[in-house]
Amino acid sequence: MSSIFVIGSQWGDEGKGKIIDYFSEKANYVVRFHGGNNAGHTVINQYGKFPMHLVPSGIFSQAVACITNGVVLDLEVLISEIEMLKEAGIDLKGKLYISPRCHIILPYHKLLDKIYEAAKGSAKTGTTGRGIGPVYADKVSYNGIRLSDLLDKKKLTQKLQVQLAIKNKIIEAFGEKSLQLREVETELLKSVKPLTPYIHEPYGLLIKASKTKKQILYEGAHGVFLDNDWGTYPYVTASTVLTGGINAGTGMSVQNDLKVIGVVKAYTTRVGAGPFPTELLDKNGDKLRASGAEFGTTTGRPRRCGWLDTALIRFASEINGYTSLAITKLDILDSFKEIALCTGYTYKGKKVQYYDGDAEFLAQVKPVYKTMKGWLSSTKGLTTFAQLPKPAQTYIKEIEKLTGIKVSHISTGPERHAIIER
Repeated sequence: MSSIFVIGSQWGDEGKGKIIDYFSEKANYVVRFHGGNNAGHTVINQYGKFPMHLVPSGIFSQAVACITNGVVLDLEVLISEIEMLKEAGIDLKGKLYISPRCHIILPYHKLLDKIYEAAKGSAKTGTTGRGIGPVYADKVSYNGIRLSDLLDKKKLTQKLQVQLAIKNKIIEAFGEKSLQLREVETELLKSVKPLTPYIHEPYGLLIKASKTKKQILYEGAHGVFLDNDWGTYPYVTASTVLTGGINAGTGMSVQNDLKVIGVVKAYTTRVGAGPFPTELLDKNGDKLRASGAEFGTTTGRPRRCGWLDTALIRFASEINGYTSLAITKLDILDSFKEIALCTGYTYKGKKVQYYDGDAEFLAQVKPVYKTMKGWLSSTKGLTTFAQLPKPAQTYIKEIEKLTGIKVSHISTGPERHAIIER
């Protein structure tokens, strides 16, 4: 297949950066098609360690990197990432393309994000505060400002005048200081200058690549259960995370030519509020957090930890059409004597599915567990399935049995080479 989609199968933080970096070695194009800098992929390779938020993680290979129309941009973050890559010796000339259709995160989006969260009080959603929700809200309500608008000063001024007239009324109503047109405009015009060499619609490149059977790697951000429609709403992100989001976020039709790899952490984590059926509020949860260094790439917040939930993975596979799974951080389980796998849920004594209810419903379900024997030996850096301890092999096979999906890759460490390909 000429197209590969790497998608997170939980609540983000599954280790997608490592898997994307691995597949990018053979890709001709790598594409980021949704979300913003509220997502974070960590890549460790010969160049160093890189926390990536907007530029596709596959930039380190020979592939051309594309940021397509479905992505929302914080220009300051994007510029800092580009500078970081240049300092590491990555030549971006002819290698990075950014769609002029991308919507821009403006100062009022960040301010509104914080105002809305504060107004919710104890019912706050737990956003990253980066303006993602408000910028997507502007996009669908015809109030957005796109990257192309920054290339036309007259158009930009007209659009900012309208938006600030609206946004400042809300901002002032909550006791915050209003934003000034000239200050916002000056900063935007300054920020767009270093980006102009990369602003070029990628669609033409990608459609040609597809017709000539070049390999395109679509880089998913977040995770399935943060999807705006099918995630644990309202504790979700603002964009479409699923396979279908590729079409809207890039213009590419991939339904008949796509290999979908679901990335699954060997246990489950979540950042912020929202239901989490297998969460461990005990020493095992603390041990997973410490051993796995479970702190958000984007926020730095400690992640909530729990056992692997195969009920979630089954649903993620069904809705996205997975062709295989990539298991990450298997080595973090090396020191556990026993490991539990969630096989399903019950609600008021009856067997239920994830899709039977909303977030409040999921917070009340009870997980059904199958206890597995741990292996109590190191799997770190192993590169063949036969090298894994027998209980670790059994654990992987049980995941395949419970999800109905083959495990094609197993990560045994953060480095690119620390992976088992089956």
